[in-house]
This record gives sequence, C-alpha cells and structure tokens, in this order.
Amino acid sequence: MLIMESRKYVWVNGVLVESKNAKVHVLTHSLQYGSGIFEGIRSYSSSEGTSIFRLKDHMKRFENSARIYSMNLGFTAHELEDAVVEIVRKNKDRDCYIRPFAFVDDTRIGLGTQGKKISVVIASVPFGSYFDDKEKGVKCVVSSWRRINSSIMPPEAKASANYLNSSTASLEAKNAGADEAILLSSNGYVAEGPGENIFLVNGGKLLTPSKDADILLGITRDTIIKLAEFKGIEVEERNVHREELYTADEMFFAGTAAEITHITSVDKRKVGNGKKGPITRILAEEYSNTVHGKTDFKEWLTEV
Repeated sequence: MLIMESRKYVWVNGVLVESKNAKVHVLTHSLQYGSGIFEGIRSYSSSEGTSIFRLKDHMKRFENSARIYSMNLGFTAHELEDAVVEIVRKNKDRDCYIRPFAFVDDTRIGLGTQGKKISVVIASVPFGSYFDDKEKGVKCVVSSWRRINSSIMPPEAKASANYLNSSTASLEAKNAGADEAILLSSNGYVAEGPGENIFLVNGGKLLTPSKDADILLGITRDTIIKLAEFKGIEVEERNVHREELYTADEMFFAGTAAEITHITSVDKRKVGNGKKGPITRILAEEYSNTVHGKTDFKEWLTEV
C-alpha cells in the first residue's frame, strides 16, 4: 500500500508543496469521472546513489496518453523529467515509487473536458514489494471480465478510468482465493494481469501477448524482451491461447510495481513444478542487476 507521509513533498504544477497541503475539491472532474492519466516509475539504490529507471520512456508514454485524451500538460517531457528528479531528491527516498498524474482539475458538473484546466502532480513514496511475498510467487485465475479494447477505450493510454477494469478483475480473483487475475482480450486471447504484463516460457522460448491483445505496452515488458534477447533467449510476441496458460513450463508477471513475479498456478493448475523456473530466475536476476546499475544498460538510468 502506498501511504504518503505528511513530511513528504508533492510537485504540483511546478511548485513543491507539502503533501498535507496537496488537495483537490471533492467535485473535481477527475475524481467524479476518472479523467486522469498517470505513470508508475521506480527509483533504486545504485552504485551512483539513487537512479530512476527508464524515466525518459515513462515520460514519453505519459505524453502519448495525454495526446490520446487531448490533454495539454503545460510542461514539456524534459521539464517533467526534471520535476521527477527534483521530487525524489527532495523526499530523500532511494528506493521509491514515483507517480506522475495529470487530471481535469475542474469542479463543474458535466462530462465534457474541453477548455477545462489540466493539473499535473508528481509524488514519490518509499516502496518495496508489490505482492505480499514475491519470492513465494502468486496464484492466478482467469477472470470472467475481459480486457478493454480500442473500440471501447484506448488501452494504450495509461488512464485512471481503464483501471476500474483491472480492479474488478483483481477483486474477482481475490474473492476466488487467488492472488491475482489474468484477463483475456475481447476475442479470447490472453491479454495481461490487472496491472502487469504476462510472460510464458515453453521449450526454452519466451512468449508474451502481442499488441493485438489490447495490452498496455509496458516499459518493464519492453525491458524484459530486450534483456532476454541480450541473454540469448528466443522471444516471440503473438496471440496466446488460454489453454497455453495450463501447459507452460514457467510463467511470470512483469511490471514497474510487480517487477518480475513468478506465477505458481493458473485456475488451480500448477505451472511447471510450481516454483520459479530457470529462465524466470535468469531474467529476474538480470532485471534486478539492471535497475541497480550493475549491468551495461546504464543508459536506462537517470541519476538523482
């Protein structure tokens, strides 16, 4: 759970504000209608001190989400990158989760957003493991709720409203005694987890759903693909059938918050031997080394 301490600061439209003073009206459009976009970014302790992972790529996606929803952020990507560095430095947290958020900051009742004020805030909080016991892995069920698609809402935008779809699937999974859900696309192919991309391993090959499955194009997903290719592991992006979840040798979630978390079972069917598999272990170790500045991928790190 992310808890913002009162001593922390939040960057609000270019100004550092104590978190206890960073407030919006209860009738704010974004609170009423979900009209917000966001990013999830992490910083880690590294040999250089504190480094933010793939900051430029996250800000590029943030800009793209804003374009999709015709939101004028009022700041360039470079200015927002500097703001992220500033807030992490100010809050003095080395291992933290960073949340840039842009929203329709208007209290007038009505769905329309044209001509309404857009506010941008950036917060950072100390952060460890997303799941209760990442080393133990997670049990999953395939959700009865389908992943949104481009004929309904833009899945490539990391938008607040999209995550009601995720929350509903996650709630269903937990009510069924599982740790997390796996959503299918509208045409029945495997899409992703509520807040994570998914990877399968079969016959030594790494497999992940393609863009056609209405997935969010995750920054961590892209990282894993590049690290796998660097390690000589074959990667295939394609439509994944549901039954392939039941026959995979290994399986894991990948995301900024989840990092690399192996999946032990799907619909009460054990994945492999139910433990973290060898390829998952290789990629998890390579990912950890990369975010902590221990590999050659230092161009992905922004020093604080």
